Amino acid sequence: MEEEIKKADVLIEALPYIRKFRGKVIVIKYGGSILAEDKIRRSVLEDIVFLSFIGLKPILVHGGGPSISERMKQMDKKTEFFEGMRVTDEKTLKVVEEELERLNLKIVEELESLGSKPVGISGKENLIFVRKKEGEKDLGFVGEIIRVDTKILKEYLSKNFIPVICPMGTDENKQLYNVNADEVASNISGELQAEKLIFLTNVLGIMRTQDDFQSLISTLNCREVGQLIEEKIISEGMIPKVGACIYALEKGVKKTHIIDARILHALLLEIFTDEGVGTEIVLGS
Repeated sequence: MEEEIKKADVLIEALPYIRKFRGKVIVIKYGGSILAEDKIRRSVLEDIVFLSFIGLKPILVHGGGPSISERMKQMDKKTEFFEGMRVTDEKTLKVVEEELERLNLKIVEELESLGSKPVGISGKENLIFVRKKEGEKDLGFVGEIIRVDTKILKEYLSKNFIPVICPMGTDENKQLYNVNADEVASNISGELQAEKLIFLTNVLGIMRTQDDFQSLISTLNCREVGQLIEEKIISEGMIPKVGACIYALEKGVKKTHIIDARILHALLLEIFTDEGVGTEIVLGS
């Protein structure tokens, strides 16, 4: 009986959050590094279906980096990165497109098996508009987002579909480009003025001391993020993630979150409990 009472307590704790977020858009970015793990993926997708069933409007943006790299390895083709971005020549672009579409279909099929209404969407389908990313090195077919047309997303959300988005885009000449999935999620959430943007990763969140779970920072504002970058507490791969969070917040997203997808039902714990499980980043203090 005690266990059943605890379960009821959890539901009661979630009730005000369910009431508050019902009908609101939640953009979730699911990193490629944890897509391949069946148990984790199942937990994440169950959470997303639950969100949809209780009236929230989730959008899933997925990556696929490790799958792309593995396919390149099988082809004996060298994978090259520059400042965290995959150098994408014509052959690599084809691999990127095929692997992202394969992963997209897999996610859609698994969401369907859980009883939801998913729809797979590629960023090239009049959604993500880009120009070639310029910099110190020619990255090939890597795009920089200039515009997001959310009309198709709004239509699907109004019919209670769960959009599942491939991070690709096109330029004015309909040329396809590889696009960073964090940027896609950030831009979509900002354009829709989403309630939340959530990054699912393989780390707990932002910690003052690396690998010290007790040093997890539960809440930060943009000014504090800047200080932690200066102090090198936020470094390397976490910098673009917090940058994407700040961009979204400045565009009108209410809250952003970085959480560990390896925690079973991390999405539900972060959204519907008082304590949460990761780091939330907000605009002001």
